[in-house]
Amino acid sequence: MVDPMNTMRKTKIVCTIGPRTQSYEMLMTMALKGMNIARLNMSHGDHDWHGQVIHHIKRLNRKEGGAVAILLDTKGPEIKTGDVSPDIPLKNGDSLTFTIRREAILEPHCVEVSYDGFIDDVSIGDIILVDGGMIRLEVMDKTACDILCQSLDEGLLGSRRHLNIRGKSADLPSITEKDWLDIKFGIEQGVDFIALSFVKEASAIVDLQQYLAERNANIDVIAKIESAEAIPHLAEIIEIADGVMIARGDLVAELAFEEVPHLQEEMVLRCRQAGKPVIVATHMLESMIINPTPTRAEVTDITWAVLQGVDCTMLSGETTTGKYPVKALEVMDAVARRTEQRQKLDPRVRVEASDNAKYEIARCAAILNNNLQAKAILVFTRRGLMAVLVSACRPNESIYAFTNSSHVRRRLAIHWGVEACIVKFSKTPETTISRAIKLLTGKNIVSTGDRVIVVSDILADGTFVETVQVRII
Repeated sequence: MVDPMNTMRKTKIVCTIGPRTQSYEMLMTMALKGMNIARLNMSHGDHDWHGQVIHHIKRLNRKEGGAVAILLDTKGPEIKTGDVSPDIPLKNGDSLTFTIRREAILEPHCVEVSYDGFIDDVSIGDIILVDGGMIRLEVMDKTACDILCQSLDEGLLGSRRHLNIRGKSADLPSITEKDWLDIKFGIEQGVDFIALSFVKEASAIVDLQQYLAERNANIDVIAKIESAEAIPHLAEIIEIADGVMIARGDLVAELAFEEVPHLQEEMVLRCRQAGKPVIVATHMLESMIINPTPTRAEVTDITWAVLQGVDCTMLSGETTTGKYPVKALEVMDAVARRTEQRQKLDPRVRVEASDNAKYEIARCAAILNNNLQAKAILVFTRRGLMAVLVSACRPNESIYAFTNSSHVRRRLAIHWGVEACIVKFSKTPETTISRAIKLLTGKNIVSTGDRVIVVSDILADGTFVETVQVRII
């Protein structure tokens, strides 16, 4: 297996696993092509199916020395249409009724919705979006059980279609009963990250973090921003969460589409200032679900995300049911690499000086790396914290994190510019550093005469003291 340290790509890639990529062989291929994190979408598949995928990934990591992390993405509260047979053809001006009546047979052009409270959430004049806006319907009237709408578009309304209200969030719990069962499954399976869907405020993240802590589950919580209601609470959500996923598909369903790119830029900036990892998701290479090449707009979208300094970009349908999952991954990898060759991240975006000694050490390492044009930064870390802090500073060169924990190695997969590997720690720090340098030189990552920055600890009077060193190999 190709060692991930040889990829030299700072922006990480999340791939959603589905029927097209569930086999051990396909997961191996995806890992070789640059997949850093495998996403399990709990909206689809049962625990047996997801358990088999997790088994394959763990086997891959164990057998091939990989470090593919596993992210469990909760389904979250969703509003969907009921079963419709056949699909209902709609034209501009046609009438359609959404109902919370539970009747075996409904009148023509009447469709059941899954959430009874939907009737209270909508108002006359609201726009209901089917599948993020593929069909728009205006609410003309409503009764105690029915919502009378008029179609603004032409299309086919099928079974179990996702519904949103433009500019509104439905009054649903952030964590459903199914989500708690899936989270329990994730704990049992030892996943690395849990992405919490439809986060509206920080309290839901706190609830999940407490649940994990009570079960001694060392799992990071990623807040998915996909609800209009979350926008006023961004500051506290970013502060509490371990990371953020910008789920643009649902965001554009609840907000004006022209607002979403600006929100993405703002959220990436906020996350970088807070030193929290941020993932940009949804529709990045949507056309490659059916086409072997991307559109120019999609390439530009990935480029812009990389230039903003995101930690990860994500593939969804492209790698679950798409016809070209490997090609989509190759395109995202190639675009990120090419963009990073010219990337100069604005140092003003980096976290400001603080009284946090560990962060200031990380800042010093990044500044030394840039000013001295060092070949790489070597970070020795037992918990991963120092590597994360150096990543937040966005130095010009790659960060090589050396740890003695495979779990820490996988969790570092989400952080920009960090390539992690296992090294045996010695009681003598110098011995550990020598082992790491030998590993890097053996892979032709650094050579004799190269300057590197080393972030490590030394033993002084029985206490480990963190240091930043400049070394010539």
